[in-house]
Amino acid sequence: MSEQFFPKPQHKPERPFFSSGPCAKRPGWSLDALGGALLGRSHRAPEGRARLAEVIDRSRSVLGVPEGWRVGIVPASDTGAVEMILWALAGERGLDVLSFESFSGEWARDLRDILKIDDLRIFEAAYGELPDLAAVDWSRDVVLTWNGTTSGVCVPDGGMIPADRDGLVICDATSAAFAMDLPWDKLDVVTWSWQKALGGEAAHGMVALSPRAAERLAHADQRPLPKIFRLANRKGLIEAIFAGDTINTPSMLCVEDALDGLRWAAAIGGLPALKARSRANLATVAAWVARTDWIEFLASDIRTRSSTSICLKIVAPWFLTLSADDQARAARRIAGRVAEEGAGFDLGSYRDAPPGLRIWGGATVETQDIERLLPWLDWAQMETRREFAA
Repeated sequence: MSEQFFPKPQHKPERPFFSSGPCAKRPGWSLDALGGALLGRSHRAPEGRARLAEVIDRSRSVLGVPEGWRVGIVPASDTGAVEMILWALAGERGLDVLSFESFSGEWARDLRDILKIDDLRIFEAAYGELPDLAAVDWSRDVVLTWNGTTSGVCVPDGGMIPADRDGLVICDATSAAFAMDLPWDKLDVVTWSWQKALGGEAAHGMVALSPRAAERLAHADQRPLPKIFRLANRKGLIEAIFAGDTINTPSMLCVEDALDGLRWAAAIGGLPALKARSRANLATVAAWVARTDWIEFLASDIRTRSSTSICLKIVAPWFLTLSADDQARAARRIAGRVAEEGAGFDLGSYRDAPPGLRIWGGATVETQDIERLLPWLDWAQMETRREFAA
């Protein structure tokens, strides 16, 4: 871009919400959608259990969870779902874990430093890359994040996972569920949260168990766990969790919001429609990146670029000459300028990621809003360039 004056764009997104969690509500959402929430009632009353069971059933339907799998609602969002599984199952056999962004790195550190798994192999990759999937031994248990929320890198498909594997595949799918295909026949545990692709409220997670995983969990050695993390006890799997009971008290207001998102997903055409909307958002950003000289995708391989957590790096010469601290400040300034104009919120990269920008592109975000956002990023980059290159 030239040094000439760059005017402010004329149009702003109608819904300038691009956070990667909690994510934008579905189009047309308002508080009226929660008018039927079962407030002031026990979640253990028949009506409360029915609402919780409906979340499970609708999630199963939209995602295409196979028959025979158990699906349950658990505390503490996706983090709680992943950790309760790791604490319950990790260590029975050798374990391989993929670490390539903030949260997958946390799982690796927990397994190594907290649970102290003896037979553990960690396959690491820098932000923007995937570890060598060919090096994974699928006769061992494997922990992988399907879509790196903080790196914008996703596993392209499940072709590398053998159907007749001996180990369990534990998949953190929180930024992939409801936006990408998940190869259920190649996975054994899948976790996600309400706050991601359907824009639900935070603090609730979900876990899906294949029959193999449920059998292992029912007979696993009982590592000491807080009550809110227990999916099994001395009698085996706590089956009520997968029928609408919850380990602790859920927010029925959040339950109603989750149902609203699931009903919307079904009404627009289910998973195929959700994927198409997310892919359209990625395509819009990709076309902009291709014609813009100051920005690139953090994910270098087009096959691994996420359509939900779209992570971008700044490659403008003025930016690359800055110190690391000033690069972080400049990236925050670009996102801050857009936010100050009310044209886009929560666009900064994750705190542990390289300085840059992150645009949530899940199905609840309208493509037109992304189209209107992008000129504001160009404007903010030019304004920030003047400030930092002076």
